Amino acid sequence: MSEVRALIVDDSSVMRKIVERSLRQAGLDSLVVYEAGSGTEGLEQLKVKQVDLILSDINMPLMDGLEFLRQIRAQNLAPGVPVVMITTESSEEHVKQAIQCGAQGYIRKPFTAEQVKERVLPLLNAA
Repeated sequence: MSEVRALIVDDSSVMRKIVERSLRQAGLDSLVVYEAGSGTEGLEQLKVKQVDLILSDINMPLMDGLEFLRQIRAQNLAPGVPVVMITTESSEEHVKQAIQCGAQGYIRKPFTAEQVKERVLPLLNAA
């Protein structure tokens, strides 16, 4: 697979590193990672950078992942780019909301590299 540019949005810098490591372990060797600590920062990144994949936490201060997703669509940022939500929520309602807002998938914390591979790589191959 050629170079993949991923935006990881999470208010925890540790979690952003865990997501990055999981992507690399899933087989994305030529990975370029952009990070954002909030949905607001994520939107700013998308205004100036081209990405192939967006992974976003749902629960964040300032702007949560669902609002971030709504804003991506409303501002027509990253059209056609797959968005995967990362959540600790076991609530099906959050997952349904994410899908309705345009997410192509979700991963529940804690997750393994194998789960990332199963959920993310097919989206990249389809994009």
